[in-house]
This record gives sequence, structure tokens and C-alpha cells, in this order.
Amino acid sequence: MALHQTITVLNTMDSAFVNGEQIRQLFAAYPAVQVEVRKVEGDKGSTEFVKITIPGSEGKGAGGNAPTFGIVGRLGGIGARPGRIGIVSDADGAVAAVASALKLADMQSKGDVLKGDVLVTTHICPDAPTLPHEPVDFMDSPVDILQMNEHEVLPEMEAVLSIDTTKGNRVINHKGIAISPTVKEGYILRVSEDLLRLLEMTTGRLPVTFPVTTQDITPYGNDLYHINSILQPAVATDAPVVGLAITAESMVPGCGTGASHEVDIASAVRFAIETAKEFTQGLCSFYNPAEFKRITELYGSMKVLQTSGNPAVPTA
Repeated sequence: MALHQTITVLNTMDSAFVNGEQIRQLFAAYPAVQVEVRKVEGDKGSTEFVKITIPGSEGKGAGGNAPTFGIVGRLGGIGARPGRIGIVSDADGAVAAVASALKLADMQSKGDVLKGDVLVTTHICPDAPTLPHEPVDFMDSPVDILQMNEHEVLPEMEAVLSIDTTKGNRVINHKGIAISPTVKEGYILRVSEDLLRLLEMTTGRLPVTFPVTTQDITPYGNDLYHINSILQPAVATDAPVVGLAITAESMVPGCGTGASHEVDIASAVRFAIETAKEFTQGLCSFYNPAEFKRITELYGSMKVLQTSGNPAVPTA
């Protein structure tokens, strides 16, 4: 099941020498799956962006019409070396994303092929910097959020599931996984009923959601508080975005080690897989198009929240 892929990816990423090529090698036995690796330099070092394409039987990449689903593993870095030894809590998003791709690839090799294409993106950096943040420190990244979105949020993605460790706060007091309301074009919409159903099914528990503020869906760099980067993909696309948070009852810093729980990550993988199955078949909706049309007719565009805002306002 998904736990096998999760442990495989965790063991691969828990290394000071891990790189994009090692992630590529995880998919060597699946020739239909395409893995692209690109190294990008930033002001604070470098990272390697990974794009994994699992083609569908009727996917748009092969001329079909089935919807394309996007999974983004969002993080600052998978390690904070040399200051911290080992894989950090912040790595869980990357682990879950790559494990989801590995599970989909294995399913495909056994005859269970999804209708639509699934695009999985994340980045691999074992020695990222840290960043002071309240109530606990964040992981920083060697590249900025604009570069992340450029490489991870792809125009082909018709819906985006953004997976991120979300433990360094006091507003989610649940160990496991939780989902956000849908964010689209600057609007925070209601939580998708389809995704609530899938969350119940894959966890065997009542669904857990987490609050999202207007600040959380604005771009980084505007001197506003953000719970973390889980919804930063929403500033780079008009597609609906939902955050899938890997959570804890206590506050855990993103740069903390020994804090990755494989069973919780596997729960995120199962949810991502089931969402991919249904979305690419047209059975799962992230939002209600009629409601979105109505809200924009009544209140206009909110795309300004996808921008840096008023340039006349100085930053602190």
C-alpha cells in the first residue's frame, strides 16, 4: 500500500547526499513515467526541482480530454545541514508528493491506469537555511517563492493539491492530515464536499479542516503573517488549489528533526491518490463553478490578492 512507497522515499531523502538524480532513479523501473530534474541557484544556495509525469490513458499529453491533476510537494528544504542532522519535519510535503508519484507509477505497471495525466512537482535541498518565525522557526529556502511557483505550479494543472507540513502553529491541534478550503483567483471558497468525502474514506475518521485567512493566500514578501507556504501555489494559477496539511497536536518547528511520522505521510499519500483517481475521471470537483460565477458577478475579481498589492505602500 502507500506506506511502502512512503518508507522508500523517506529512506532515500534522509541523506545529506540526496539529489534529484536519486529521485529519478526511484522511477527507473517505470519507463512510461517521465522525470525531469532542474538545478536552480538562489541567493542562499541551490536546489533541484523535480517534475514527475504519470501519463493517463486519456490524458491531454497524448491528445486525450481527461482532466490533468497537479500534486505539489511544498517545502523550504528537506534538511537544514550543517546546523541540523537528518531529515527535517518540513520535508514531509516532498516525501508525500514523490511517494504519491511512486504509488501511481506502481499502480500503472500493474494495470491500474488513471484516465488523466498527473503532474507531481517538488524540490530537493538537503542543506536549506532556517528562518525565524512565530511561534516556531520555519525552514527557509535557497530560492524565493516566485522561483518555486515557476517550477512547481504548471499551466497544465487543472486542479492543484498542495501538500505541506503544517505543524508550527496553534490553530491545528490534530495529528494526521487536514485540508483547507478551496482557493481560486483570490477567493477563499467553501470546503469541497467531494474532498471531505475522500478524506473520511481514506482516514476512516471524521474529516479535519483548517482555517485559512486572506493573508495566507497573498504572496510571500508583503510583510504579512502567513501560516506557511501551503497555499502559495494559489497566487500563481487560476486553477483551484487545496492545501493538504500534515499536522500535529503540538507545535513542531519545520526545522525539527525526528518529527516525520511515516503513517501520517502515508495518509496524505492515500488521500492524494484517491483524489487523483476521481479528479481525472471527472468525479471530483474542487469547487462549484456556478457558485464561483455567482460570487464573481456579485463582488468582482479578487485577483489583486494574487499580486504584491499596492506598490505605493512601503514594506516594513
